[in-house]
Formats: sequence, C-alpha cells, structure tokens
Amino acid sequence: MRGWWQEITGLVLPADCAGCGHPRTALCDACAWALHGRPAARVRPAPAPAGLPEVWAAAPYQDAVRAMLLAHKERGALGLARPLGKALAGAVRGLAGAGRGLGAPGGPAVMLVPVPSARRVVRARGHDAVRRVAGEAARALREAGVAALVVPALRQRRAVADQAGLDAARRLVNLAGALDVVPGQERLLRGGRIVLVDDLMTTGASLAEAARAVRAGAGAGEATGGWVVGAAVVGASPKAFAINRN
Repeated sequence: MRGWWQEITGLVLPADCAGCGHPRTALCDACAWALHGRPAARVRPAPAPAGLPEVWAAAPYQDAVRAMLLAHKERGALGLARPLGKALAGAVRGLAGAGRGLGAPGGPAVMLVPVPSARRVVRARGHDAVRRVAGEAARALREAGVAALVVPALRQRRAVADQAGLDAARRLVNLAGALDVVPGQERLLRGGRIVLVDDLMTTGASLAEAARAVRAGAGAGEATGGWVVGAAVVGASPKAFAINRN
C-alpha cells in the first residue's frame, strides 16, 4: 500500500530537486549531470575484501548524488529510479568497455543480480530500492541494444546486523556466509554473464559476499557457462575513485 501511494504522489505532486532542493523540478540539470554526466570509472575500496570482483561506479557518493540515493531509498522518491537506473547502466557499460565481453551481438544476456536487502528493511521502506533501480538499468541497456535482464537470484539466508557504523572488518564478519542463491535459480545463472549490482559501495563487503554466494551456487568458470563478470554501482566513496591501479 505504501508503495502504491508513493507512486501516485510522485506523479501528481510537484517536487523539489532531490539533489539540491531547487524548487519545482524533480531533478535539475546540474544534479543530473553529477549523477550520470561523467563516464563511469573503475573503483576499489582500500583495503579491498577478498573475492571482490571488478567494480565500476557512475559517480562519487557525495553531495547531490548522496542526497538522491538517500531520497530514493529511505524517503520513497520513486521518480528517481529512472535517472539512478540510467547511471547504473552507465556503470555496466563501463565494465563492458573494459573488455569483459558484455553485450556482444548474439552473445549471452547480461544478468543484473541485485545485492538483496533484508526483508524487514524492504517492508519498512515500502519498496526494494536496489531491485527497482536494477530494473531501470536493464531497460536502459535494452534500449541501447544490450540484451539485459534482472535476475533476483540472491537472498539473505540469515539475519545480519545493521551495517551503519561498522568498519570494514566488522562488515566482513557481519556478512560472511549471509547470502545464498534462491533455490531453482542456479541453472538460470549459468546461462549468461552475471553482473552484481547495488546502489552504493563503501567497503565492498556486500559485493564480495554476493560474489561468493553466486560462485558457490552457480559455478565460477567457463565449464559451467556462467560466472561473475564484475559489479556495477551507482555511487562509491570518492576515495575509491582516487586509487591508482596502474
């Protein structure tokens, strides 16, 4: 019910820009540029957790981008799903441009696998923020000629503590073994190229655990026909953009 009401109010009521507060525009040009005006970039936290795949991000998680992600996730600004999805699609294309073989004509589909939130969190928010943005990203990729679909193949197999306030080491402990593949999804994951997606990367613990779970559930190499190609996020810590990887 809450999700339905959010959808209606987002269409009917005037809104200020979620990024900067500019009146009577849901997203101003300046904030849209901050979100997806720059080319996506490869990002990596320091220290990086073991098993973290290659990650690409659309924008640094700061200022307007931070405000937009929080507005969508925590305050139900569902109209932001489309521009956030466009940004996420740009990060997926950045990964593809790094020679990962994504989106080749006649090749396997790109499977966007969202990092799952706890059911209690989804209920409290009234929507699954990451899955919604992933759906918009898949649509943007298909419009660009890339065969893409969302595969919500992961679930939380045990309760985890709120990640807020935990440092990198504690997040790894909190999430270790927390995810697994939904029964019946293993074969589907073996049929395409898997890109893990999330709205935000901080320490990389969630993406590393998601990669472990997918590899355990679907197999990790060409022998099974499916593997984790990499990961894509909307935002990442500015420091993650600054690391020299040459």
